[in-house]
Amino acid sequence: MSIDSLKQAELNQVKNLEEKTGKKIDEWIKIANSSGFEKHGEILNFLKTTHGIGHGYANLVVHYAKQSHAGAESNETDWIADQYKGKDDLKSWYDKLMKSINGFGKDVEVSPKKAYVSLRRKKQFAIIQPSTKTRLDVGLNIKGMAPSGKLEASGSWNAMCTHRVKVEDAAGINAELIGWIRQAYENAG
Repeated sequence: MSIDSLKQAELNQVKNLEEKTGKKIDEWIKIANSSGFEKHGEILNFLKTTHGIGHGYANLVVHYAKQSHAGAESNETDWIADQYKGKDDLKSWYDKLMKSINGFGKDVEVSPKKAYVSLRRKKQFAIIQPSTKTRLDVGLNIKGMAPSGKLEASGSWNAMCTHRVKVEDAAGINAELIGWIRQAYENAG
């Protein structure tokens, strides 16, 4: 699916949301932003439970509220540079990861957001987020795999991922981590 067709699908979903709920996307964004919640999953659950909208529509609203939707990509901000200001070690870890990930195939879509980088194929398979000055979190979508060792359940960290790996030193960027990311990539195809 091309970027243009993804954006068109998103616009269709916005139109359907407005028809189904009687509220414009801007109204939903105000509701989401005034919810008192910060995390994607918290706002998502708030919209679903308090306002009774379905998961897909709630997810759409949260992406618009957080400016992480497809239409936000034209933002002139260099999100990656902003994410790694003062975190030179983490930036080198990110660069090393991306070198390996880009070797998976030409269909890897890199979509920087304000707080993290989303990696997509036909669907999101991973995110890379500098969570602290000393830790890089790698979120993965690997359904059906039991958490084990460094491969933790993502829990409430990010509702868009099934697993998380906390990278706290350069040695954490290793074949095992690349293997998990590759598995998530292959599952997204």
